[in-house]
Amino acid sequence: MARVRTRTRAQSRTRAQAETRTRARGGDRTGDRTGARTRLRALAGRAGVRAGVRTPLPVLELAPEAHRPPAWSRVLGLAAVVLVGAWLGLLIVGNVRAQVGPMDTTMTLRPSLTGGTKINVSPLGALYLDTHAGPVRLDVNVDQLDPVRAQALVDHPERLSGLQDEVAHDVEHGTLDLAVRSCVAVVAGATALGLAVYRRPRRALTAGGLALALLASSGATAFATWNPESVLEPRFSGLLSSAPALVGNARSIVTEFDVYQKELARLVTNVTKLYDVTSTLPAYSPDPATLRVLHVSDIHLNPASWKIIASLVEQYKVNVIVDSGDTMDHGTAAENGFLDPIADLGVPYIWVRGNHDSRTTQRHLSRMKNVHVLDDGRAETIAGLRFAGIGDPQFTPDRSSVPGGDAAEELAGDRLATALREQRAADTPVDVAIVHEPSAARMTDGEVPLVLAGHLHHEQTELLAHGTRLRVEGSTGGSGLRAVEGRYPDPIEASILYFDRDSHRLQAWDEIKLGGLGETTAEVSRHLPEDNQPGATPSPSQSPSPSGGTTSTPSSSAP
Repeated sequence: MARVRTRTRAQSRTRAQAETRTRARGGDRTGDRTGARTRLRALAGRAGVRAGVRTPLPVLELAPEAHRPPAWSRVLGLAAVVLVGAWLGLLIVGNVRAQVGPMDTTMTLRPSLTGGTKINVSPLGALYLDTHAGPVRLDVNVDQLDPVRAQALVDHPERLSGLQDEVAHDVEHGTLDLAVRSCVAVVAGATALGLAVYRRPRRALTAGGLALALLASSGATAFATWNPESVLEPRFSGLLSSAPALVGNARSIVTEFDVYQKELARLVTNVTKLYDVTSTLPAYSPDPATLRVLHVSDIHLNPASWKIIASLVEQYKVNVIVDSGDTMDHGTAAENGFLDPIADLGVPYIWVRGNHDSRTTQRHLSRMKNVHVLDDGRAETIAGLRFAGIGDPQFTPDRSSVPGGDAAEELAGDRLATALREQRAADTPVDVAIVHEPSAARMTDGEVPLVLAGHLHHEQTELLAHGTRLRVEGSTGGSGLRAVEGRYPDPIEASILYFDRDSHRLQAWDEIKLGGLGETTAEVSRHLPEDNQPGATPSPSQSPSPSGGTTSTPSSSAP
């Protein structure tokens, strides 16, 4: 037993020693493996790879100061995105089709440095109004005149009384729609472009908000600088620059200008009929043998004038019409079509050139069959009376003052006076002289019984020092587009002159005054020369005689 235990102890010692050596060797190997593992882990850490795990490579970044753009550059970039995006939005979806009275229009907001309103009347051109200041301009395109709605106004004139309120409501509604649509357009445009450029929703929404704020501030600026009087000082382009009265016609088309002129002509008819029945001036009653001359002047492209003139010709049985100039406004060839109704008046039409009429206008009129153009003192016997006239030496369609203009007018008057003396020496005395400018008419004093003029846009009569009667006619066109320059529209004025068929003496004249644009009033007043007053002894001679008369001081205005 003792031997066995000894062996066992020996074996145990041997085994323990062997295990010790094994652990020592294993410890060395374990240490070697642990060290290797540590070294691999270090290498893997440097390479970004862990055992069994793929780690991302490090990102090299520069210092923020080295790559970030300056603040002013970022602000300019955002501003460019806002402006371009807002403009694209307005261009694509920022327009509204609006019905304004009988017109179909398209309203749009456009970026602008000066603001204002542009009204496109295709194909005539455009009208510019300084309605407001600000970075946006209102563009209004007159697309077309609805024939159904326009005809309804013609067939039912009573609707005109409420048309102004209807138009105001249409404009207000269209402007409100345009404001809402423009807000949506600028926000959508700026936001979409901001998202495309920055690819960040926050930046895109910032761009949209700034665009909305810009539009709101522009609207506030326009409201604060709104100028309703700008419609009185329009600028024109295209054909409208040659015939601005057409713009007045287009501007007032919402009140159906054609209906207005027809109603005004009918009013003339009714008033003249009433006058014929209720006249209380027994001192002079024109008979069928009396020569009747219709004196008109300064029509200035007002299309309503032809209706009124035709009505007067019919009601007063007019024998001849005298036009003392400024029938046109700019005297361009584009305006010549305005003169076509003269051929349908049915009576001779005597015309002298005004300062708004050009030689082009004069040549066009001279080719019309019933028109007699008088210039350079030329005389003609028409409808039993002998007329002589001279055109205005000045051509100032822009209403400018030319240095030496008064001297030129007086020189023209002197030439006419010389022609009148020559006619009298030839035993063909002139009954009526015609000029445009009253200062030229004064130079004929003593050479003719009656001289007719215009230019001043208001009626007046004066007996000159040597017996010549000066009759200045008002504007038969109501001053054209300038009718609304003052507080009230200028009236439409014309005169009927009654001449004795045998003696060619002026017997009386009727002054006819009609309400201006938008007004429907009429006044007819009869006047008698001093030598035709009750109890007066008519002069047997047709030469001027210095008798007393009503005088008035001429105006110095130069329309």
